[in-house]
Amino acid sequence: MAISLWLNNLTNKKVHIAPLVIFRIIFGSMMAFSTLRFILKGWVEDLYITPTYYFTYYSFDWVKPFDGPTMHLLFWVMFICAILIMVGLFYRINIVLYFLIFTYIELIDKTNYLNHYYFISIISFILIFLPSHRSFSLDCFFGICKKKTFTKSWTINAIKLQIGIVYFFAGIAKLNYNWLFEAQPLVNWLKHQSDFPIIGNLLLYDVTAYLFSWFGAIFDLSIFFILINNRIRIYGYIVVVIFHIMTIMMFPIGVFPLVMIGSTLIFFSENFHKIIIQIICKCLFIKSYEINNDTYKGYKSFKIFFYGFFILQFLIPFRYLLYPGNLFWTEQGYRFSWRVMLIEKAGYAQFYVHEPKKNRKMLIDNRNYLTPQQEKMMATQPDMILQYAHFLSEEFSDSLIVEPNGEKIQLNKPKITADVVVSLFNEGSKVFIDPTIDLSKEKRGFKHKHWITKYEN
Repeated sequence: MAISLWLNNLTNKKVHIAPLVIFRIIFGSMMAFSTLRFILKGWVEDLYITPTYYFTYYSFDWVKPFDGPTMHLLFWVMFICAILIMVGLFYRINIVLYFLIFTYIELIDKTNYLNHYYFISIISFILIFLPSHRSFSLDCFFGICKKKTFTKSWTINAIKLQIGIVYFFAGIAKLNYNWLFEAQPLVNWLKHQSDFPIIGNLLLYDVTAYLFSWFGAIFDLSIFFILINNRIRIYGYIVVVIFHIMTIMMFPIGVFPLVMIGSTLIFFSENFHKIIIQIICKCLFIKSYEINNDTYKGYKSFKIFFYGFFILQFLIPFRYLLYPGNLFWTEQGYRFSWRVMLIEKAGYAQFYVHEPKKNRKMLIDNRNYLTPQQEKMMATQPDMILQYAHFLSEEFSDSLIVEPNGEKIQLNKPKITADVVVSLFNEGSKVFIDPTIDLSKEKRGFKHKHWITKYEN
């Protein structure tokens, strides 16, 4: 009975819609800023136009970039969508468009995968089903949708839960030997931050890295529970702000810290958000904020769908348990698991195309096919190594090699091998994959990649 009442309060309780409205405004403004920043820094050109080859995700090989002008146009459309989401004009259309375009762009090349891009895709997907535009929006002002002052609690708690998943699983990911008992990779990274204001000299000491590592794990594991507690929420949010501002200053990880600072405001009371709306009204010289007693009830199917959606969100981070070996070494099940800044890994990969007739092999210059960033990311990630090997096999299929003596040798789906060495946590380079394996014959997929060498610490 108690559990049933608790679940009912989490999902069916009548609550004010203000937190959802403020979240819409913050999300839209953050995404507009992020998209404009991406365009102005020239990253559209660098990441989606300049490359000649793209590391697509498994089963998404059909996702390809458009030509240069169209890619630029898509980013400007995203920017406009974000602005319209913020002001709540044609909200449903724009949030769907934003989700589709943003997710399409992120599926083009796994080289560019970041946890906060994954987070943005998920949040924009969730917002499709929420009534974030049903109050304090241009949709309401122009009569495009009926204004609602109240909503069901699940519409707000869905966002809270997703934010909680990000933090909590980031904390679980930190419960490993390297992070807690060797302070890796912070023990290496912090020593490069000696010019940091006030505490710069302290960052040179190993003990500081250990303190940061343990604090980071405790923070991620506990912050969700602190933010849902009315009595201590404000103290938790102050820690959130300090934590993420320090992260911005120390590490180049984009807008993710700002997104989390803005997103976690949704945990505050509805009165807090109503005050923010009143302040916005005064700033925009809006005389009054009209209210009524209408409640957004939503569709029961939406609520049922989200039950399944969040079950998946809880299961996906644990899929790495299906694979043998050291997760940080194999990276099988690493992505989409909220593992944030946990490893320091560098590699070097040389690929060979084999000519079987005379038992010779030709060294491939990766620079002919990959950008420096693509080559850097590929050299440490087995699925990208395999994908690139398949590409080389296709690239050199039916190729004609002319010998100095004039002899012509025809290649047909040649054997591809690779010499790959990788350093994990600066422990020295180790052989990463079996150099004798013909990678062109290995299938892509979710099965364990047996040709990855065993990690020896």
